[in-house]
Order: sequence, then C-alpha cells, then structure tokens
Amino acid sequence: MKKTFSLALQYVVFLGLGIFLIWWSVRNLTADEVGQLKGSLHDAHYLMVMPAVLMLLLSHYSRALRWKMLMEPLGFQPSNTNAFFAVMLGYFFNLLVPRMGEVMKCTMLARYEKTPVDKLIGTMVAERAVDVVCLLLVIGLTFFLQMDLAGTVFRSEFQKIGAGSEGSSGFASGLMVLAAMAGFILFITWLLRRFRHITFVIRLRNMARGVWQGLTSIRHIRNKAGFLFHTLFIWTMYLMSIRMGFYAMDAVSHLGMAPSFTILTVGSLAMILTQGGIGAYQIAVQKSLSLYAIPAVGGLAFGWLLWAFQTILVLVVGLSCLLLLPVINRKKS
Repeated sequence: MKKTFSLALQYVVFLGLGIFLIWWSVRNLTADEVGQLKGSLHDAHYLMVMPAVLMLLLSHYSRALRWKMLMEPLGFQPSNTNAFFAVMLGYFFNLLVPRMGEVMKCTMLARYEKTPVDKLIGTMVAERAVDVVCLLLVIGLTFFLQMDLAGTVFRSEFQKIGAGSEGSSGFASGLMVLAAMAGFILFITWLLRRFRHITFVIRLRNMARGVWQGLTSIRHIRNKAGFLFHTLFIWTMYLMSIRMGFYAMDAVSHLGMAPSFTILTVGSLAMILTQGGIGAYQIAVQKSLSLYAIPAVGGLAFGWLLWAFQTILVLVVGLSCLLLLPVINRKKS
C-alpha cells in the first residue's frame, strides 16, 4: 500500500511539474506569437523527421545488443528480438510511471527468457553507470566545442552584477568558467566529506559507489570492443537525430553540430526532471536555441517537434512490443 502511494505521488508530482512548465512556457505569448507557434509546427517538413526517427530506433536496437553483452558473463543469451522489445517496453513504461521502466524492462525479459530478475537488474546498474559517464563526456564536449560562446554568456551574466571586464575575450571568460567549475567541484567534495553523516549525503555517496561498481563490472565483458562500439553508436545516433531534426524546421535548418551537442546535453537533463520530459524538454531546447539567435517562438516550436517525435516513437513502438512479445514467444511459453 505504501509503495503504491509512493508511485502515485511520484506520478502526480512529475506530471504536475510538466504541466506547470508547459503553462509557464506559453503564459506570456501574445495571440500573434501563438499563431506563429502553430504555424511553425504546421509548416514543418515532417518527412525530414523520418531519418531522425530511424536513427533513434537504431540506437535503441544497439542498446539492446549492448545489454546482451552485459548478460553474457552471467550465462544468459536472450534473443535479439526479446532484448529489443524489453528495451522499448522500458521506455514505454517510463512514460507512464516515473522510474518504472528499468524494473519492467527486466521483468518482461525475465518472463520470456527464464532469467532471474535480480540479476538482470544488476546489469541495469552497469548500463546506467556507463550512461552517466557518457552524459558527463557530452557535457564536457559541449563546453569545449563552444568555449567562446560559453565564455561570452558567462561574461554577460557577470557584467549584469557589476563584475567582469568589457574587453575580456570569450576564450578568457571560458577559462574563468573552467576555474569556477573546478572550484565548485572542490567545494562539493568538501561538503560531502564534511556532512557525510547526513542521510541525503549518505544516499549520494551510495549512488556514486553504485556507479563505480557498475563501471568496474564491465571488465567481465568478453567483447569489450563491441561494447565500446555500441556505446559510441548509441550516443552518436542521439546526436545525429537532433542534427537531422534541424532540417525539419526552417527557423533552425542552418544550425550545425555545436547546437546539436547543446540540445543533446540540456535535453538529456530535462528528460530526468519531468514525466517523459514534458514541459522541461521544450523549455530547455528553447533556452538553448536562444544562444544561437533563434527567436523564442521558433525555439519553443522546435522543442515541441523534437519532444513529440521521440514520445510518439516510444508510445507506438512500445505498445506494439507489449502486444507482440507474448505472440512471438508463444512456442517458448
């Protein structure tokens, strides 16, 4: 009963936050701007979305193959189809209930492949650890590929509070950002040591320990080169799906790889904040594109476009997998 209430509360909070963010993103739009938003979505080149959808599907299939590699040291060899269907069901259930996807992903595969759920959940720790590291690398690449832009933004914000030099370069300001980041990391490290007895800090330390254990478990994988290939392929497809998505809307069709990295970074973080990223994803994309002189309405429209085709893909393919999984495993059952 307590667990059910907790799940229901999470659902309400995450979905409620998403709905609030949608309202917050459009609350100040004039009637003319609302018309522009609708017009941008209506005039989008939806055929150009299809290659991006295909790239995401390939990334999900690659994720299934990578997951199989994590199972091999445990003695499990599920079929590629069942592994892919389970991955898509994980995304599908994450849209319905926060954080349920990983559990359902393992449960559904265990049901048809006769594997222990607890051991499959252990592979999730390793997979999530790798994704955390990849996201940190993407954040780092995003910053270093656009150090001048980051420095300019940093200098602009600094000048608003009466600090910073008018003549300092974006690169110099970028170095200031690096110094600030290093100082922040050192400060957080000191806080974690100083208050290590507090429950919240203990949970953070346990989470970090779990990530480390997940990363070290990768040494048992037989095909390490294949695992690395799939990891790079997954994140490359994420990146290229955004890059290809730019061609679907005239307002952003001129943008290149650097903005793609930025949207991949902020979009990945936004997906964590609300139910399926609703609200948070659109605002994150809009604010990111404003750095590249994209008008607010155009940026918001593109955020909705990206979010919509990702979400529809998960809903359609996930529901199909839910219906087909017992059918293709009928003989096995």
